[in-house]
Amino acid sequence: MPSKDQVTLLPDYHGADGVPRGLPKTVDTWLLGRGHRVTAKRVDRSRARLRKVVQRAVSHGSWKWPKRPVFFFGDPHADAQAFIGSLIATGGVIKSGPAVDDIALNRVGRRALFVIGGDCLDKGPSNLRLLRAIRRLIDTGARVKLIAGNHDVRLLMGLRALSEDADARTEHFFVRMGPKVVPLLLEVGKEYLDGRHALRDIPSARECRRRLFPSAAWFDDFAVLAAQSLPDVAVRRELARMQNKTETLEHAWKDAGLSVRQVYAIACKCRDLFLCPDGEFAWFFRDMQLLHRDGSFLFVHAGIDDSLVRLIDKRGIGHLNRTFREQLKNDLFGFYYGPLGNAMRTKYRDFDRPLSKDGVKHAYRLGLYAVVHGHRNRSYGQRIMLRRGMIHFECDTTMDRNSRKKKGMRGFGSGVTIVQPAGRVLGISNDYPSAKSFVPSDYLQDMAKGRHAA
Repeated sequence: MPSKDQVTLLPDYHGADGVPRGLPKTVDTWLLGRGHRVTAKRVDRSRARLRKVVQRAVSHGSWKWPKRPVFFFGDPHADAQAFIGSLIATGGVIKSGPAVDDIALNRVGRRALFVIGGDCLDKGPSNLRLLRAIRRLIDTGARVKLIAGNHDVRLLMGLRALSEDADARTEHFFVRMGPKVVPLLLEVGKEYLDGRHALRDIPSARECRRRLFPSAAWFDDFAVLAAQSLPDVAVRRELARMQNKTETLEHAWKDAGLSVRQVYAIACKCRDLFLCPDGEFAWFFRDMQLLHRDGSFLFVHAGIDDSLVRLIDKRGIGHLNRTFREQLKNDLFGFYYGPLGNAMRTKYRDFDRPLSKDGVKHAYRLGLYAVVHGHRNRSYGQRIMLRRGMIHFECDTTMDRNSRKKKGMRGFGSGVTIVQPAGRVLGISNDYPSAKSFVPSDYLQDMAKGRHAA
């Protein structure tokens, strides 16, 4: 039986209707790394490293907490049921009817901020149903922030590229989406273009192919243009990736039962749905932002780097979000391959823009002590990792059932990371037996005890 103290730390999802199976009923200390094998030695090592990081951060100033609870959801990937289950896990949303998206806010939910951390599209069973579930949450009156994910923005770039004049910097963006967008194309085709007259005004297959694929000269032209702003290794990697996609993508469409003319017709319909002001999903990209800051926490899809920290310092979060929207309209190349695009794409690999120890110190001076993000999918719930000594909460808990099936996991996932005004971060997932609790003040008390003992 969980103790009374443990229960009170958890959201009150236990009494709600439709609670997903497997949500934790106890709370444990959040350790570094995966945390599914706990030993006394590992606990001591984790605590010592986190103590050092927390104390180094607060040497620049006190840790600031949000004024309201923040619920962060990483990478719902087109699984509406998983998303609704994760909303219920917050304790701020209850089921109000039998349909998947029959939900309502309670007192906790009306006070909270819901941050959807990007990658709403691809992978899962239903892109459109997930988008409608998010719209339903917004319509309940919830405060919602939509963070840009790489899967989401690639759709926007691909659709915008179809609308613009041929330009070697951008004409490859539709093909660059690759086979991952096929499920969305199938859904849109089935719902909106499933009739014998669906292709009536669509040009020939040859013309559709010309409009969808980059020109024969694209590889040479892109190499010259990109070399002016990208390192050689990045240019070579992009060219190799595009070579593979141009050779295989039409086969992927064919395997899914889609002709080139059907793909073009569906792409045009997607453009109407997502980019036209009166389109059903126009709100999705219109309301999207790159970053959100709350207290000492930076919420982003993938991560940060030195150049982004400098931009935050020089221009501020609001200015960067405005720049993000402007670049998506006017400079797709500059956004995707520049420092702002790295925020939704980095995995801290050698070829990603670097985060250095000096960059972390700079972030600390700005009062930013932790990054909350998705992008790296986990199988044991959320985890804490240190990137150049800075705390990163990795919150992609592998919600969608298609990704879970590939990993040998059952059903859909439910997970939420909660940043509480009282000074605690909770990681809740149905793939880990306990909620994970991180309390920075515990480590500051350790420091005070050490000084007192001395």
